[in-house]
Amino acid sequence: MERIKEKCSFCGRSKKETAILIAGLDAFICDMCVTQANQIVSEELAERSTGSAKQELNLLKPIEIKAHLDEYVIGQDEAKKVLCVAVYNHYKRLSQKSFKKEDDTEIEKSNIILVGETGTGKTLLAKTISKILNVPFCIADATVLTEAGYVGEDVESILARLLQAADYNVEAAQRGIVFIDEVDKIARKSDNPSITRDVSGEGVQQGLLKLLEGATVNVPPQGGRKHPEQKMVSIDTRNILFICGGAFDGIDKKIARRMQSQTMGYTASKDLNAVDKDNFLKYISPVDLKSFGLIPELIGRLPVLSHLDPLDADALKRILSEPKNSLIKQYQKLFLMDSVSLKFEEDAIDFIVGKAIEFKLGARGLRSICEAIMTDLMFDIPSEKDIKAVSISLEFAKSKFDKLKLSQLKAA
Repeated sequence: MERIKEKCSFCGRSKKETAILIAGLDAFICDMCVTQANQIVSEELAERSTGSAKQELNLLKPIEIKAHLDEYVIGQDEAKKVLCVAVYNHYKRLSQKSFKKEDDTEIEKSNIILVGETGTGKTLLAKTISKILNVPFCIADATVLTEAGYVGEDVESILARLLQAADYNVEAAQRGIVFIDEVDKIARKSDNPSITRDVSGEGVQQGLLKLLEGATVNVPPQGGRKHPEQKMVSIDTRNILFICGGAFDGIDKKIARRMQSQTMGYTASKDLNAVDKDNFLKYISPVDLKSFGLIPELIGRLPVLSHLDPLDADALKRILSEPKNSLIKQYQKLFLMDSVSLKFEEDAIDFIVGKAIEFKLGARGLRSICEAIMTDLMFDIPSEKDIKAVSISLEFAKSKFDKLKLSQLKAA
């Protein structure tokens, strides 16, 4: 049997001319060919990912994005339009390089701030829109952030989450979208100067300024605190779109006070009558955010301001049954896995909606009430072989609700 000559099958170098010669079944490859092949593969993959990203940028129009949101989120048309336009403009901004040669006009990003009561759908809007985006998307919680050097997370940890969502592809992360939830929790605690520093309030706002405006930030890839020997990843935030959301509890009083002071003179009574006193948030302005405790520099970096309307009985009823992932559909699917069909009677649905309004918890309150009613059934049904259909009546809903003493809870 003829012995195979030990030389590289690609470049023909002998074993003496190479540092390492890797043997296969009937061929060899040297270390230099391995390095060159690795470089070719990396360049090809990078070119493919860049090309696919460019192709995807023009796929979604604002109306298409809103149509998708309508399948999962009830109402809130104003907030949906603002989000859809912002996301679509973000796509166009990312593709700006392709036509920048003809025009030197540079499109600036428009960061957004959404204001709405708890349970109106701020986080749900963000999560739903992330399902159809072709850019990396992450949700960060502002409540855990503190000023650098104190217990908690630095503002750079937001970018670490985005980097993880982009599978540590820095180029992809630099064109992503970040939703900062509970941004009202970092409001300035007091206007009075104090010896103690406001490390979880104004300090965090000042730390966010460079991120929102656009800067090159060194980020620890795994998150956590920075330390001198840690490997850092440099991320440019100029093309990252930031969407902030918060309940801003009590800001409606500030809006009412501002509007009351503006309505003076002969037209005062007419102006007051025209005001929708059940939804002061629709009249929100940057001035109200400043009086609530956000610093002017931060407000200026969030130029698009929108609100979410409070949910009335009709909206809550639709939320229970209409969306693709509605609560009733979720329970029906759970019961169907045990070969049992589930039906909610109209009176029972009205009872659930009435209790949710009484507790003033928005759409989140629906889940708590439904769980209170359904827990015993979900405990017993899997063991009952003869039951094939279940109908939730008003009497049954009341009895289960009263049994757990939730009816004694007072509305907040």
